[in-house]
Amino acid sequence: MSNPVGIAMIGVGRAAQRQHLPAYQKLQAEGKVKIVAVCDVDEETARAAAAEFGVPHAFTDWNEMLRMPEIDAVDVCTPNYLHKQPVVDAFAAGKHVLVEKPIAVNAVEGAEMVAAAKAAGKQLQVGLNLRFGAAQQGIHRFIEDGKLGDIYYTRVHALRRRGIPSWGVFTQKDKQGGGPLIDIGVHMLDLALWFMGHPKPVSVSGATYAKFGHRSDILGLMGQWDPATFSVEDFAVGFVRFENGATLTLESSFAANLEQNEMNIHLFGTEGGGLLDIYNAKGNKIFREESGTLTDTTLAYLTDVMTHEMEIRSFVQAIADGAPVLATGEQGLMVTQILDALYQSAETGREIILASS
Repeated sequence: MSNPVGIAMIGVGRAAQRQHLPAYQKLQAEGKVKIVAVCDVDEETARAAAAEFGVPHAFTDWNEMLRMPEIDAVDVCTPNYLHKQPVVDAFAAGKHVLVEKPIAVNAVEGAEMVAAAKAAGKQLQVGLNLRFGAAQQGIHRFIEDGKLGDIYYTRVHALRRRGIPSWGVFTQKDKQGGGPLIDIGVHMLDLALWFMGHPKPVSVSGATYAKFGHRSDILGLMGQWDPATFSVEDFAVGFVRFENGATLTLESSFAANLEQNEMNIHLFGTEGGGLLDIYNAKGNKIFREESGTLTDTTLAYLTDVMTHEMEIRSFVQAIADGAPVLATGEQGLMVTQILDALYQSAETGREIILASS
């Protein structure tokens, strides 16, 4: 594709205005995209975003917008429960799609989206932007070079001490699908699966807790939420078994009595181990035994990149080149299948066996 990629946004709230639209503006200045239109169910929000970012068309009906032939690809930044329909409609209109994480509010809807992408023959990228960080990319290269060997166990943390969101629908299960597990845990689980090579999950056990969100006496470092409408977990823990024998544990919280926030992954391999620490640039390390000596290698001089911008650049480049996107719909669906099973296990108190494909 030699002409600029025609882009449209569906959902122009906080994420779109702070991350996605500024990234597309940069690409537009480089001649790589043209931001054709924005759409939001709130007309005032749509018109304000169009004015701020110099977008020529604003809509409240995405199907009306999708009829524009100038649009090649659609970026969907709606709340989780509104991911599926605009994505399916965009594929029916012959557009490529980038959808914010998670792929959908549940795996049933996610599977419909993946099927729609295949039927349309178009790209589906899930907005798992943390894959594009310098440390993440560096550790992945060590893995690809065989420096960790067979990764047989992974420990994943996505923990906030006091970080219940006070905006949006993050505390409403019917609209979000869950709490920290589906909001921030999704990022770290995706990274872990990417590092492990996406082995097939076969069983999941988990538990969830809501110990803080319903209370009005809890400090809100991200603003004060409404305890009366809080209907998600504020802590989750899970255990996943994979077909190749590997295992994974995951902890995720909006609020917990721990020392500090944690976003990290520990990888245990036969030839080496790895640590990814999102909050500590000096904490990204590879652990090996070399020449009869135990060695710790720290990833240094990492480029400070804007991961949302890199994600969007990758999406646009994949469309231009006809190459596969980095975070595929199938991979995003695997993450959501595990999350669904963890929530189901928490509700039923038993291990969930995932159906064979």
